[in-house]
Amino acid sequence: MPRLDRSLGWLGAPPDAAWPSATTRLAGDANPFVAFRHLLWSHHRALAAGWSDARFVDAVRRLDDAVAEVDGRGFTTTPLVRQRDLAEAIGQDGGIWAKDETGNVSGTHKARHLFGLALHLAVDEVPVTTPLAISSCGNAALAAAVVARAAGRPLAVHVPTWADPVVLDRLDDLGADVRTCERRDGEAGDPCLLRFRELVAEGAVPFTVQGTEAPWTLDGCRTLGFELVAGLADHGATPTRLFIQVGGATMASSIVQALADAVDLGAATTRPRLVAVQAEGCAPFARAFNRVAGADDPMTALAAPDGEHMWPWDEPGSAATGILDDVAYDWRAVAWDMLCGPVPGGPVVATEDDVVEAHRLVRSHTSVPADATGTAGVAGLLAARRDGCVDADEEVVVLLTGVERS
Repeated sequence: MPRLDRSLGWLGAPPDAAWPSATTRLAGDANPFVAFRHLLWSHHRALAAGWSDARFVDAVRRLDDAVAEVDGRGFTTTPLVRQRDLAEAIGQDGGIWAKDETGNVSGTHKARHLFGLALHLAVDEVPVTTPLAISSCGNAALAAAVVARAAGRPLAVHVPTWADPVVLDRLDDLGADVRTCERRDGEAGDPCLLRFRELVAEGAVPFTVQGTEAPWTLDGCRTLGFELVAGLADHGATPTRLFIQVGGATMASSIVQALADAVDLGAATTRPRLVAVQAEGCAPFARAFNRVAGADDPMTALAAPDGEHMWPWDEPGSAATGILDDVAYDWRAVAWDMLCGPVPGGPVVATEDDVVEAHRLVRSHTSVPADATGTAGVAGLLAARRDGCVDADEEVVVLLTGVERS
């Protein structure tokens, strides 16, 4: 079955992509944007523009140092840990591996997306005075503000009227131009997204974690997938399933593409099946997946315009607030992987009780300070176990993606 093309959200690997050897990687740089640079489109495009490899590495290090000055930490390989107490509490006898992103820049995986975008802006020599724009009121906005501040670029953040004051205060501290967006009379759709798109139409650069708005945002977060493959290999682990929480689906899209790249390049001979996790209070991806899966020709269905299979969820709600995107923007690559990829998987919809219980279990049985969004992959494991989709003796891996903020 052919893969999707780039117009439908599949980046593919650069033509000169090369996987680092275990010796090179383990003895080398802990910064994933250096360690895996030969797999990144930003690196490929930099060399095509006449940069040397040394110049690219220097650009990464200088921006990373600036990020550390702003956030107190730069980018480094995040932990992959076998969570024995959590597995015992759940009864997952085969074991649970958890990739912990809570210690990442700004406390979430989303900074990987934005750092990757910032590298593309540098390669493209976009003037630093050009405004950047994002529509977000949570982790994506905070990550964007950190990276934009480090890069010395102005950022406009479009937030809803109900945005968390703690987040707003931090955005203000980071120098972001925070714009509260009220719904206008007769207007349909997210007013924050609409105002964001208006600013982009006026010349701002989309600096967002939505691949539909900024395709290169997938590039940086592929490093998370590369790290996952390398970490599992280092531990000799071969989990059967990978649980990834899905809101806008950009992280899941980035990771499944990284897994595919790793297999294509011979870095892995096997990979876990993807299980995309949504909460029952907001499950547009699961709805779209089921419609495409039931179509006579899934590839044709995946190429159908938005609105036919993917449309906004009415009144999203869950304790996992970070996956309440009413539309899964980057859903197609994830659906393709689970339907047509080499190791088909599927979605699972967790109940709100699962969401709450997963958060309690992770906080009680691990040292990871993740919030309810960050533990939603574990909620998917609970739901899959209850539905009989995962056996107790399977080894699985989950992502713990966002720190709990006070």
